[in-house]
Amino acid sequence: MFDAWFAFPALAIASAVVLGLLVGSFLNVVILRIPPRMEWQWKRDAREILELPAVDDPEPPGIVVKSSHCPTCGHTLAAWENIPVLSWLALRGRCRGCGTAISLQYPLVELLTGLAFGAVVWQFGMSWQALAALVFTAVLIAASGIDLRTTLLPDSLTLPLLWLGLLISLLPVFVDAPSAIIGAAALLSQPWSVFWRFKLLTGKEGMGYGDFKLSPPFALGAASTRLIRTLLMSSLIGAVVGSDG
Repeated sequence: MFDAWFAFPALAIASAVVLGLLVGSFLNVVILRIPPRMEWQWKRDAREILELPAVDDPEPPGIVVKSSHCPTCGHTLAAWENIPVLSWLALRGRCRGCGTAISLQYPLVELLTGLAFGAVVWQFGMSWQALAALVFTAVLIAASGIDLRTTLLPDSLTLPLLWLGLLISLLPVFVDAPSAIIGAAALLSQPWSVFWRFKLLTGKEGMGYGDFKLSPPFALGAASTRLIRTLLMSSLIGAVVGSDG
């Protein structure tokens, strides 16, 4: 199978797209389940710090423990209802149990992940760079989905990505360790600079601290001047859009 992937790049790209569709289905679970678990943990920690009595607050479903189910009626999805994109089309975007509309997020995230995985393998071929970029891409899609829904960027996604970027620089996969460390430090300084300049000019916070934690993992790629300029522009745009209203 590996020989076929190396011999036929189109087959490798198609396989990456299929893998991306499957991973995208899991990323939907991550996007939907991490924020409630974060809120539950915050409330529990706050009650402990304030020495408040415990309350009966059931723990939200874990990422991989509880089977996929309808959030409205609790209907557990059958295997054929879990096929990326196709199941959503077959069900006409509605739950088989209660008829509630299924969010368009599900097929969109699956399609986005599939196309992104295909693009990664098309760019890097069958290589260690492709493997690292696939992991990086999956985490960024999950983080983006959570950010769009809740304006949160979980530490459970951003911090492991930072350490992964620095660890693979020891091989190196994209850049060597000194370049990765310098790149991480440089990219961290850009959002901080944008944050404080924007706050001094407008009196508003145009960015969240999660953006600071997400920027250093860009050292996973080429720690180049072009990349730093790109992140700076993104930070500026995000600050302006995020402060609207």
